[in-house]
Amino acid sequence: MTVNKDIDQRFDKVCQTTPVIDCHNDFPYLCRSHLHYELHSPGTKFDFNTVLNSQTDLVKMREGRMGVQFFSCWIECKDPDYLYDDFNKPTTVVRDTLEQIDFIKRLCLEYPEHLTFVRTADDAYKKFLEGKGQKISITLGVEGLHQVDLSLAVVRQYYELGVRYITLTHNCDNPFATAASSIAAGKADKGLTSYGVQCIEEMNRLGMIVDLSHVSHKTMIDVLRVTHAPVLFSHSSVYALTHHERNVRDDVLEKVKQNNGVVSINFFPIFIRQHGNQDATIEDAVDHIKYIVNKIGWDHVGLGSDFDGIPHGPKGLENTSKYPDLIKKVWEVTGASDEEIAKLMGMNVLRVWKDCERVSAQLEKLETPLVEANWDKRDWVFPGYAATEFPEIFPGSSKLHKNIYRFSDKLDNNPDVEE
Repeated sequence: MTVNKDIDQRFDKVCQTTPVIDCHNDFPYLCRSHLHYELHSPGTKFDFNTVLNSQTDLVKMREGRMGVQFFSCWIECKDPDYLYDDFNKPTTVVRDTLEQIDFIKRLCLEYPEHLTFVRTADDAYKKFLEGKGQKISITLGVEGLHQVDLSLAVVRQYYELGVRYITLTHNCDNPFATAASSIAAGKADKGLTSYGVQCIEEMNRLGMIVDLSHVSHKTMIDVLRVTHAPVLFSHSSVYALTHHERNVRDDVLEKVKQNNGVVSINFFPIFIRQHGNQDATIEDAVDHIKYIVNKIGWDHVGLGSDFDGIPHGPKGLENTSKYPDLIKKVWEVTGASDEEIAKLMGMNVLRVWKDCERVSAQLEKLETPLVEANWDKRDWVFPGYAATEFPEIFPGSSKLHKNIYRFSDKLDNNPDVEE
């Protein structure tokens, strides 16, 4: 790639104080499907500090001048029919998500000279500066509220474990919101549900970033109406350039500007290819970045590759080593200032992260209560003896809610209970 020599020097200088931040990378799922997270079992030849065939490894990340990586904790929607609407089906999705969180933390412990797990925006930036380009701050996103299995309690526990954004949907609806994929399949756009509004309130209270990638157009509008904190599109692109339901329309972009949020451009070719092309190039990614800059300004654009969650990257933007090529190309075609390029590289995302923490702190000062609501269509299933054998907490407590009792064994007839 031929670039202006001055831009090379300016990029090197900006990199001293500005991390390249990627908001979405699916490498952990690759390790789930290929390795079952077993890095040291016989026959495994895993070394993250060597060049791997994946789009992500430490060699490529260092070459890409990366400073902060949001690793996605993605577990697919469990029903083979992604248009399902029986959300009470039993699922292993919370277990599977916890395994992925565990793996990412283990990866940081395996490579402490290059990776450090962080929990705050300030810590991410501080560790980047201290590492002088040799250490990458790692944080987490969960890719879909189906992964909380109906429960705001799980949202809270994910936050305690270090998750800093949750995507409201993946490619399936859930009790909180409508997915873009459902609209593409012809379903009605119901947007954010009342339970979804309560979830946004709880995410704001926690400081959890609300991620609007994958959601329907109406869900985007609904969330931007009710949230108290800036939003993030962790890996989305521009609808005006590439007509795909996953992408962000102009009316939403205007609301993102009012919200002070960020759209991080996705590199998946189907979301950025233009002019009827079957594939995409680095220039297409540049066009999507430039469109957002021209439409709503430099304060609202970032990077969200989707690497290792996509079959291949655009030509010229194949893996995590290519961020400098993309950033320099944007610099060339826009004539941006150093400060503007720094915003694209990562400072916008750090600002959104920090603003969500600030909103959380403000809500805490106001003594905003925890949202303890449950989905009103949730099946609460118990053994029969729970209705007849246990004492009431207080008179009438056992009648407060409607339960389902699947069988009527008495507790003293249960062979698993000792006398």
